[in-house]
Amino acid sequence: MVDAGAKACPILPMSTGRELFPVTQETVAPAHDLIFAPWVKQLALCDFTVDGHRVTARLPEADALKFSAGAVCGQAIMAAIDTVTALAMATGDRATRGTSYQHTHFLRPAKGDDFIVEANVLRFGKTSAYAETKVTFATSGVIVAHAVLEFAF
Repeated sequence: MVDAGAKACPILPMSTGRELFPVTQETVAPAHDLIFAPWVKQLALCDFTVDGHRVTARLPEADALKFSAGAVCGQAIMAAIDTVTALAMATGDRATRGTSYQHTHFLRPAKGDDFIVEANVLRFGKTSAYAETKVTFATSGVIVAHAVLEFAF
């Protein structure tokens, strides 16, 4: 039996997530939560910053991301690169269909510090967009990896 004096719960409209795009400083964290798979979220990317078509994030060094030699494995770094770059692509006025190309150079072992992943969109074209992404040690700024990516429209 329903209490006649009880307040009804308001019915809120379902969010489509469209209000999060294009990605800005205010919407980057909820956009990250909406777009990516649970295993990507386990990378624990944080401290997002959006400046125009540039997005940076911190990738914490974590034991779960390391392989037997003690460095963060390349797969985790490449996933972080792709994730932060996808957010940078989302700062544009059109939605991409995803990554069509990623080329990553690993310049030194990724161990001993957190990492800063910085993605810069170089060009939004008619059918694709291009970005350059760097991964550096958070404390020293020394480069760990460099990548170029292409996203399709």
